[in-house]
Amino acid sequence: MMMGKAHGWVGYAAALLFAGNALLSNAQSGWRPDKPVEIITPSAAGSSLDSTMRMLQRVLIEQKIVEATVIAVNKPGGGGSVSTHYFDQHAGDAHRIYLSPMTLLNNHILGRSKANFDSYTPLATLFGEDMTMVVQADSPLKSGRDLMARLKADPQSLSIAIGAGRGGTGHLNTALLARAMGADPKLLKTVQFQGNSQALAALLGGHIDVSSMSFAQAWTNQQAGKLRILGIAAAKRGGGVLRDIPTWKEQGLDVEFHNIRFMLGTRSITPEQAAFWEGAFKRVLESKIWEEYATKNHYIPFYAGRADTQKQLAALYRQLKTALTDVGMVQ
Repeated sequence: MMMGKAHGWVGYAAALLFAGNALLSNAQSGWRPDKPVEIITPSAAGSSLDSTMRMLQRVLIEQKIVEATVIAVNKPGGGGSVSTHYFDQHAGDAHRIYLSPMTLLNNHILGRSKANFDSYTPLATLFGEDMTMVVQADSPLKSGRDLMARLKADPQSLSIAIGAGRGGTGHLNTALLARAMGADPKLLKTVQFQGNSQALAALLGGHIDVSSMSFAQAWTNQQAGKLRILGIAAAKRGGGVLRDIPTWKEQGLDVEFHNIRFMLGTRSITPEQAAFWEGAFKRVLESKIWEEYATKNHYIPFYAGRADTQKQLAALYRQLKTALTDVGMVQ
């Protein structure tokens, strides 16, 4: 589970500090944007991805990392295809960069799109978001072992919310966990909702038993006494608000899975242009503004440059393909 090493990337990023500074120095003495820059995302205004894009825009401008105008561009629709089609029209243009969710990889695996991460120029990884499984605060399920016992005995005995659609992050998180528990992901009783708020309402109303959920939402509701987090798909137990949340590994389950956000350049940009953006995003993640934003949203901030992002996405692609095969969406 290569993507489960995300927490390790934090330390690894620090080890790359010297190399990163060298890259930044080279980028500053070389190519720099000299006309308006567009940050493009496939999500609509008001979404979490849109929020991240606009924070990137703010930091790039306020920290004077980019002296040219920076424009936030939403291109929702077509499951991401509207945004990638727009991006494809600007090959070789380093003034357009793409904030991507993992949906890009899923769509390629499922044959919904020809675009994949290697269709473009990987620039940097920004952060990861831990995924959890939650139940009502008064649920008889107290731990991952309780969940495993139920699913192994009868995969249909529990209804599980998986988010907005099959093949999405919530579904994949569920599939990876079920597989580790010895249950067949194809046999699970999964339920789709239009959004996280609807899934949460159904869980609190007792209409479903379990929900796959990002840590930020799960933590807020656990603090309010509404939910119990059974486990988190992290490599190791975290600090701060994460210190009391058990990982699946601690419960004997080999599951590590994170929802990541990464930056891409168009295909065919020059190494010098890619180096500029690599260094620019490193500076973004080192800023106080970004640190406060990531902390507020319970993101795992870590920097991975071009080469490591390429390797990381390749490993994630393999993990996602396995999970999508497990749930019967890939033959």
